[in-house]
Amino acid sequence: MEQQQHQQIRKYLDLFVRWKGFIVAAILISLPAGLAVYLTTPKVYQSTSLLSYQQQSVNPSQSKLSPDMASAIRDVVSTLSQMVTSRTNLENVITTLDLYPEMRQKLPMEDVVDLMRKDIEIEPSKQGDIFQIRFSGSQPDKVVKVTNALAAKFIEENLKYREERATETSAYASDELEMAKTVMDRKEAVMRDYKLKHYNELPEQRQTNVERLIGLQEQYQAKQESIQDLEKTMILIQDQISNRRKMIAQTDLLTADGTTRGGAAQQDIAVSPADRLVQLRALLKSLEIKYTENHPEIKRTKRQIARLEQDLATGRVQPDGGLTGSSAQSQGTSDPVILQLETQLKSIQLSIRNINEEKEGLRKTIAQYEEWVAAAPVREAEWSALTREYGELKRHYDLLVSSDLQAKSMLNLEKRQKGSQFKIVDSARFPEKPIKPDFVKIVGIALFCGLGLGFGVPLVWDFLDPSFRDLNDIEAYLGVPVLCTIPLIETEREQTWCRRKLQLGLLAAVVAFAAIAVLYAYCWRRGLIVV
Repeated sequence: MEQQQHQQIRKYLDLFVRWKGFIVAAILISLPAGLAVYLTTPKVYQSTSLLSYQQQSVNPSQSKLSPDMASAIRDVVSTLSQMVTSRTNLENVITTLDLYPEMRQKLPMEDVVDLMRKDIEIEPSKQGDIFQIRFSGSQPDKVVKVTNALAAKFIEENLKYREERATETSAYASDELEMAKTVMDRKEAVMRDYKLKHYNELPEQRQTNVERLIGLQEQYQAKQESIQDLEKTMILIQDQISNRRKMIAQTDLLTADGTTRGGAAQQDIAVSPADRLVQLRALLKSLEIKYTENHPEIKRTKRQIARLEQDLATGRVQPDGGLTGSSAQSQGTSDPVILQLETQLKSIQLSIRNINEEKEGLRKTIAQYEEWVAAAPVREAEWSALTREYGELKRHYDLLVSSDLQAKSMLNLEKRQKGSQFKIVDSARFPEKPIKPDFVKIVGIALFCGLGLGFGVPLVWDFLDPSFRDLNDIEAYLGVPVLCTIPLIETEREQTWCRRKLQLGLLAAVVAFAAIAVLYAYCWRRGLIVV
């Protein structure tokens, strides 16, 4: 196996030795060919402008409506890239700077614009708010101008885009706020009317109404107690008046006859029927406060009052107990004590009447408060249904007010050009060397092609050559062993010619390499080769 490998290696070495001149010639030809390709390929120059996206230094409210909060640097650059590379902008740049003159004569403007888009590169940085604008072309001076024009267009379009966006946002926020305000005003008007109509029946007034109701009931009870006290006092005064009249009557009888009447007379003048009737009526009122209508005392008192009223109506008894009217009149009006007591009695009766009127007013007020307290649950349910959407409307309205203020602030900020904007960090410079074609790459490819041609042709030729150059190939082809081989015997003249031919070949190769080196050096000195 090793012997076969060694024979195979010797076979290829012998092949390359026999084709060494062709291999060297292919390499020598590839170097000038690569240089020719490099020199004939159109030069492409590229200029780069570095821009930074500066966040706005004035941001009063960190508004969510700000463009800085709405999108990242990549989104902003992507949007503005579409605007800068629009047909209108690029067509204006092409016309102004006289770009692609030959293309414009052969192709429509739309194709020229598409060609220019391919020459433009906009590359955001992976970190930070910096991105680059590149433009490639065959004329270095115009490449610089186009790159700077595109950078300036970025700044211009950014300012215009941000101002338009802030204007639209402010207009939208104002319209939404106006609509929300209309809805809020209508809702608040309905709530206001309802509250004015049912103010005392609202749930928040229930506790106050209950406390007020308790106070009114206590006042009503106090008035009732005051009436009872006054009626008791009135009964006492009536008793005093009756006793006073009795005393006056007894004095008058003693003076007239000198003697007192019997037990029957004393009983008749003890209390007059009219005073007795007043006493019984006062007693009935006090009993009705304490007892029911079916109580025996109330029934007995009513019977006495009815019987006494009937006697007075039929004339059986006189109101003054049997005395004449003129005598009673003189007795009742001549005594100052009786007059004072009667005045007090009238005052008490007036007070009772006033207190009764106040009781009636308190009763009506209590009924009103009881009605308000009873209606509170119903009003609570109605108020909840009425204000169910108000809380959400109020929050939405407050949010719109805040958004409208922020949008107007952002609009003012953009109009004064204090918002985020692009800044040229490094403007485009004149390109000193082209980016295409790549000298090293072209020469390397040419040299690789020369080597491929120099080594590939001998291999293919050897594969197609039917002659035998190895002992094993003959034995394998004939199928019989080879007994002996006769080596090639060269004469001295043939050996000398071979040596001279080798020397001439080496000299020619050296001269060719030197000529190629001089050619490369000349092109380098002339600036035709840029690495």
